[in-house]
Amino acid sequence: MSDQLNWRKSSYSNSEGGACLEVAPTPTTLHIRDSKTAPAGPHLHVSARAWSAFIAALQPEA
Repeated sequence: MSDQLNWRKSSYSNSEGGACLEVAPTPTTLHIRDSKTAPAGPHLHVSARAWSAFIAALQPEA
């Protein structure tokens, strides 16, 4: 399945190999991996609801 996903590298990643995070969203799941170990390395997948809750928790309180 990992090879069928549309992986996108974070805009914060750089070409020197630091902070290389890639994500592949699907309608129900967000897949996350370290691009230095891709494509054979492991990846994490979380539900869209869990990812939304995680992002909301990172937002500063108004």
